[in-house]
Amino acid sequence: MKTINKIIPFAFSMLLFLGCGGTAPIISTPIENIDLIPLKVSDLTEAEKHNWGHLDLVKDTIPGMSVDKAYSEIIKNKKGKKVIVAIIDSGIDIDHEDLDDVIWTNSDEIPNNGKDDDKNGYIDDVHGWNFLGDAYDEQLEFVRILASGNTSHPDYARAQAEYDSEYEKWLGRKNQYEQIYQQIIAADETLAKHIGKKEYTKEDVNAIKTEDETVNRAKQMAQYMFSNEMDSMADAKKEINDGLEQINERLNFNLNKTFKGRVNGDDPDNMSTKYYGNGNVKPVKKSESHGTHVAGIVAAERNNGKGANGVANNVEIMSIRTVPNGDEYDKDVALAIRYAVDNGASIINGSFGKSFSPHSDWVRDAIAYASKNDVVFVHAAGNDSNDVDTNPNFPDDNINGQEVSNTYIRVGALAPKYGSNMIAGFSNYGKQNVDVFAPGASVYSTTPENEYDTKGGTSMAAPAVAGVAALIRSYYPKLKAAQVKQIIMDSGLPVTPKVVVGGDSNDVRPFSELSKSAKIVNAYNALILASQIAAK
Repeated sequence: MKTINKIIPFAFSMLLFLGCGGTAPIISTPIENIDLIPLKVSDLTEAEKHNWGHLDLVKDTIPGMSVDKAYSEIIKNKKGKKVIVAIIDSGIDIDHEDLDDVIWTNSDEIPNNGKDDDKNGYIDDVHGWNFLGDAYDEQLEFVRILASGNTSHPDYARAQAEYDSEYEKWLGRKNQYEQIYQQIIAADETLAKHIGKKEYTKEDVNAIKTEDETVNRAKQMAQYMFSNEMDSMADAKKEINDGLEQINERLNFNLNKTFKGRVNGDDPDNMSTKYYGNGNVKPVKKSESHGTHVAGIVAAERNNGKGANGVANNVEIMSIRTVPNGDEYDKDVALAIRYAVDNGASIINGSFGKSFSPHSDWVRDAIAYASKNDVVFVHAAGNDSNDVDTNPNFPDDNINGQEVSNTYIRVGALAPKYGSNMIAGFSNYGKQNVDVFAPGASVYSTTPENEYDTKGGTSMAAPAVAGVAALIRSYYPKLKAAQVKQIIMDSGLPVTPKVVVGGDSNDVRPFSELSKSAKIVNAYNALILASQIAAK
């Protein structure tokens, strides 16, 4: 399941408001001294908001990955090797102005001739493969378990409990959003009448002086909207409408036990059939933006004067459309991983996950296959504020704690402020099963039709790490995938603060307890360590 947009937390706050390089020795940035440096207390500038994940903790006091520093001091004019990064996700807008020059092309396939020219089993797979066909909306996995009617399924009782909880929660959110929307409309009408025009400004609102409680309440609501980066009440209405659209999708499709989403004609419980779907890797609608956003984080064309910079240059993005608006099928994920490996990817990014996985063994076997074939698999830790050591999140790389891969990296999400709130409140964590943390909250990147947007999730943290892996494999191509993983973990920055965990201010722990490495990813240090190991 992909990242849920930032709109939901905003509405909850509204409810509260309403009352309803070389071989130099590795430079371990002196994080033990970071607490002696005055921290950034002002809001991020627009430029920092669009690039915070690439900034440097010591220089900027923002917990980025020192990407810009790596380019200016290590990469400079070096020429690296092209690296194929497979993005297993929703569709990618391969024609986007900031991505069109970094899309992988299968040179052995003749476009649109209806033939399997390279004999890999996939017809016209020019830029990747689409296992979903024309599908977009899907059920969640626990809903599919209930819809099967198989009460003897080992996860049936857990699925029923999850369904009951989730359905009640999302129905409650629908009612809340509808209530908020009506109050915004009423406030907008009150202000327009008092000011004497429908298209009023912030200045018009701030200038209101009246004893009328209804008008003052409307004024306070408008000012609250303005403080949340909205320029008008129309923006607020759009924000709530967008949230309602997400909520209705969750109720009508994801949580609907009678909905039939799989339209590619394939049986997801039969692994003997493999060649289904089509070669169209683009989104089926504009709102299918997740894969495009993830791709931009890895490899949006750098310094071209357009919207965003990816972490890595020298990358070719292979698009494998596998993740619908709902939970992905285990079979599709397993085959997507194998497709990526067999067609030349050296890094795979998986910004998806779920709590139920009936065929987890198929996916785990594919992850092991990637490892055996020297491929790094980077996976988002998930957005449930959970400890994944005790709460399952799939896909994973272990059976009862025994790992099947030494090239699988699971990534938690950082927020753009160093200190106690540096862990994104939504991020999963785990001392055993999360490897590292990387920038994931409020990340600016590409979206379909030459647009850009800010999204948050561990879905955004994983491709940041995939980008660092791509840099290592580009400039030090002799290093093996297992070495790349270890470099990323060993070269990260160990940070000292105790942090709020899961967004719960009552749960404060040392950062070191939340991941295996106890570090945040740092591209600059990673490249220096890679150069040392490569030199040996």
